This record gives sequence, C-alpha cells and structure tokens, in this order.
Amino acid sequence: MSGTLAQDLSDATAGALAAALAAGQISALEACEAAIARIEARDGAINAVVVRDFERARAAARAADAALARGERGPLLGVPMTVKESHNVAGLPTTWGFEAAKGWTAPEDSLGVARLKGAGAVILGKTNIPVSLADWQSVNPVYGRTRNPWNLERTAGGSSGGAAAAVAAGMVPLEFGSDIGGSIRVPAAFCGVYGHKPSYGIIPQRGHAPPGLDGADVALAVVGPLARTALDLQLALDVLAGPAPDEAAAYRLELPAPRHARLADYRVLVLDTHPAAATDAEIQAALDRTAAQLERLGVTLARQSELLPDLAQAHGVYLGLLNTAMSRGGPPQPEPMSAHGWLDLQDAQLFIRRAWARLFTAFDVVLAPVHGSLAYPHDDAEPAGRTLLLNGAQTPYFDQLAWPGLAILGHLPATAAPIGLSAGGLPIGVQVIGPYLEDRTAIAFAGLLEREFGGYRPPPL
Repeated sequence: MSGTLAQDLSDATAGALAAALAAGQISALEACEAAIARIEARDGAINAVVVRDFERARAAARAADAALARGERGPLLGVPMTVKESHNVAGLPTTWGFEAAKGWTAPEDSLGVARLKGAGAVILGKTNIPVSLADWQSVNPVYGRTRNPWNLERTAGGSSGGAAAAVAAGMVPLEFGSDIGGSIRVPAAFCGVYGHKPSYGIIPQRGHAPPGLDGADVALAVVGPLARTALDLQLALDVLAGPAPDEAAAYRLELPAPRHARLADYRVLVLDTHPAAATDAEIQAALDRTAAQLERLGVTLARQSELLPDLAQAHGVYLGLLNTAMSRGGPPQPEPMSAHGWLDLQDAQLFIRRAWARLFTAFDVVLAPVHGSLAYPHDDAEPAGRTLLLNGAQTPYFDQLAWPGLAILGHLPATAAPIGLSAGGLPIGVQVIGPYLEDRTAIAFAGLLEREFGGYRPPPL
C-alpha cells in the first residue's frame, strides 16, 4: 500500500470509506492496516487507544473483504473504528478505570457493539476513560492519562476522552461513547470533533455497565457516536438506534426526518449564559459570531424566550437525579435519596420535559455552549475541590454540569459541533439541542453549520 493511499484512508470519513469499500476501490484489510499504522504512529503521547485488538481486527477485515467479494453490503462493512472502554467487547477487558477490575474480560459484546459489528464495522480496540466515567479528564490507574491532541498539556475531555482524541488525531473515523454529564459532547468540543447525545432510550444501554454487572438502564444515561463529520453521526445512529431484542417483537423506532433541509428555514434560540455556571468569554464570542452569521443567512434567531424552562430549577432537578444515579453502588451518601424523593424528582423532570416540548413548537433547535470552558490543563486535585479559571475568576469545577445537563434532563438529542478555535488555538464547540426523538434535526442542523462555516480541522500533530 502506497504512503499516499494510507494517508487518504486514514483521513477519510466513515461514510467515504464505506462507499469506497462497496465500490471495490479499496479493501477492508487496507483500511484496517492504515488505521493501525496511524494509531501506532500517533498515539504514543496521546494515549487514546488503550486496549488494542489488532490481530482480531485484521481477521475481521479479511472476513469483510470476503463478504464484499460475495456481493454483500452493509452500512459499515469493512470500516475500522474503536469503542469506549466502558462498552463490553467479547474477549476484551472492561475495567471502567477501576484497578480492582484489571483482568476481567467481557464474555459477550454489548448490544451497541453487536449492532456495529453486525453492520460490518471492524473493531480495532477500546479507548480511554476516567475512573467510573466520572470526570471530564480521562485518566485512571489502569491505563494512565489521555492527552488532548491539540495541546498535550490539556485534557481531551471525559468520559469519552480517549474516543474524541482518537477521532480528532485521525486514528479512526468513528467512535462509540456514552453520556450522562456531557461525556460525549464535552470531549467532542475539547478535541474539535462531532458527537451526538441521542434522545434518551433510543439506543439500548445493555452491555454498557461496570465489570460483571447487568441490570436496568441507568437513568439519564445514553450511548452514542463521535466522528469527524455530522453525516457519520447519522450513519452510526441509523445502525445503533432501535429497541432491544426483547421489545422489538412489538415496537420499532422510526425517527422523523429533519424539520428542514435549508438553513434559512430554521428557527433558532441561542443561549450563552446559564444561572448556574460561568462561561468563558471566548466561547460566548464564538457563539455570538455563529449566531450573527446565521442571521445573515436568513435564519430566524432569538436570544431569549418566555417558553424556556427555569434553568436554575431544572439544574437542581438534574443534579438530584444525577447524583443518585452515579452514586448507586458507591459509598453511602450523607442523605440517601428516598423512594418518594426520587419519584418527586421524576415528576419535576416530566414538567420540565413538557416545557421543552412547548418551546420546540416555536423553535426548531437551541444553540448553547457544551461546557463553559475550553480544554483546561490536567488537574490531579480531588474533584470536589477543583476549580476552573473563567474570565479571571476561579469557579467550582462541577458547576459546568449545567450546560450538558440541559439536554440530559430533558431527554433531548444534542449534537456537539466545532465552530472555531480560541486565540490560543484550542477548539470551541457548540451543542445543537433538538426536540425529543428528533435526533435527525439536531444532526442535520450541525451538518448545515459544517457546510456553511466549516467543521473539523486536524490538530497540529
């Protein structure tokens, strides 16, 4: 394989690779080898792909080539990718960053991984995470620290930090992450790629659980894709979304088409401040520039609405649900949530979801920061005591749950998209929040932004 071909294969999108494979222009083994070579060449300092399964990937690529030769086709047939370490992959370790879990091997694929493989994806390995998926830094005692390919001294984000770093650095075109507090969208924003938090429940969580555990889907949590283009997010979502097998006998998922095909037909609400969290002035300025450009293109745009839920109240409800969901199985809490308290929070969540539904009768999407800061320097202090320097002031670290929590509490789809670089050369991202179950609208709007203003750009590796 020539160096030029290897470069082209490594930089291609998942959709472009799938089309080239189906047309016989390249082989799955060539695509696999190009991705492996890129990982081996670039991942040393970044430390994103921490579980490598290259020999089985080569075997899967050869099987994909045989299937292609027989005339078989699939949405991802022969396309190389990696998945977040927290997803079970048969025969590979799943630790969730816990040192005590070293050596535990998943006996079977998660449902999401099985769907990706069923669509023909070639899984090269797994990417790094924080312990228990509970940080916006991806560092743990099992695999060490993942660094941002734009600046190795800064976080790649978390908890899908290895995923975003691998995609941004051109190691793979597609990844599979998870999100309960911005864990897909924050790394995507910090690394300058695309990430989609699906509407709650449309992709089953089965097999995305701490080592050896199984049970009900986690409240608020979702699993979803990261990529270098919005089109690849939709490609992956089409593969991943749908009821679990035990529900598929009676239910099917049919996500509605995007609300509009033209950017100028969209009604957009822009939010750049939150009562519970500070926001970096550079992020606000980038969002303001994007909004101004949209208005020049004919988009109907507003910066406030009486239909917006009470964001401070909503954030309190979100934190109550999140802390209970995340602390399950951990040390006893000072004030454990009662069953009635949990149900009260669910009632409050429903009222807020209804408020969002009313808002989306007047607007098609909401644009907001993904996180109030840019990718920040690595910080090994205890999380509860951390702060972030924003606009010259130290602010509490976990205040920033407010921005990703908007979509999480509302069960809303949200697509992270790059919208430029800071003065210091760090990516700036925005989240496109859409109506419940209208994931195609959020992704399509991100794609229109990409077409008009540009999207992913490679880091200066």
